[in-house]
Amino acid sequence: MNKKTSPITPREMDAILAQKANQMKMIRLFDILASGTGLILLSPIFLVVAGLIRLNSKGPAFYRQTRIGKDEKPFEIVKFRSMKHEADQEGPLITAKDDRRITRLGSRLRRLKLDELPQLFNVLKGEMSLVGPRPEVKKYVEQYDENARQVLRVRPGVTDLASIAFFDEQTILSQADDLDEVYIKEIVPAKHGLNYMYIRNMSLPFNLKVIFLTLRRMLKRS
Repeated sequence: MNKKTSPITPREMDAILAQKANQMKMIRLFDILASGTGLILLSPIFLVVAGLIRLNSKGPAFYRQTRIGKDEKPFEIVKFRSMKHEADQEGPLITAKDDRRITRLGSRLRRLKLDELPQLFNVLKGEMSLVGPRPEVKKYVEQYDENARQVLRVRPGVTDLASIAFFDEQTILSQADDLDEVYIKEIVPAKHGLNYMYIRNMSLPFNLKVIFLTLRRMLKRS
């Protein structure tokens, strides 16, 4: 197994957090400045997208879902609604590309990852970081072993290495007979490996690199 993507033990995580304490403070300061500025500059786009969602389908413009954050504390993640109202009560918590619950506008928002923009509110509140392991729902977190739970000792992020590697996750899942089985047995372990790599390299310069790679991936998709 690659050392960079190998599981992080609780003892190793203690050492990493102590070593990177100053970097984490710098990351938090950057998150506050960047998310605050982003919310101001993107406010016209927020209004337009929210209006289009309301016109496109019944229900609120924003979607909220409980995720597990830093230190295993639950919080409500905020996204632009890309599915039919209350669609999460009609099917699995993960979605494939051809999921009928996704609206026509929602499909376009997901394609460009624009549905993730409202998470800037979560970043400003301190529930998330711009870069960090993507937060999961309780159902999947309950299956984490001791090493996987070390990922929950840092702030979850809007994007991360796994988001880039699995940019087309919905397409991968669309080919699966059992969404949960493929997600839990194949995708989650691969994401954890990338999360371990991120945590070992966590710093403001590295976060900026991940943001750049994410934006480049989004532009390629557009």
